[in-house]
Amino acid sequence: MAALVLDCSATLSWFMPDEGGPGAAELRERVTNEGAVVPVLWPIEVGNVFLFAMRGRRIDPAQRAAALEALGQLPIEIDTGTLNEIWTATLALADELRLTLYDACYLELARRRALPLATLDKELRTAGRKLGIPLLG
Repeated sequence: MAALVLDCSATLSWFMPDEGGPGAAELRERVTNEGAVVPVLWPIEVGNVFLFAMRGRRIDPAQRAAALEALGQLPIEIDTGTLNEIWTATLALADELRLTLYDACYLELARRRALPLATLDKELRTAGRKLGIPLLG
């Protein structure tokens, strides 16, 4: 069973040289030991950031390959139930909190699974506080 919902921003803090923070290593250790769950869009978001980070020369091909391999070793569950909620609960959250549908996916998942959300995104953190979702990161 996953211990938390992990978003793209928190994930990338482990691999981008200019995005790591003091809690990044602790969060990665927690995910390693206890697991995480992510919405179905997470691999696409993470892959896209790595794609553009490489194009922008923030990372090189070897760093991207190493990061993707490391992510593949972590106990991260992809929640396909996100698709069942996308046009109902998730869209309602996006409307209510004035978020992108992408960000609302993380909140919906955290709410549905009653798990804390690990994010570094300011808007997502603000929305999570409004919903009473515990926040990590």
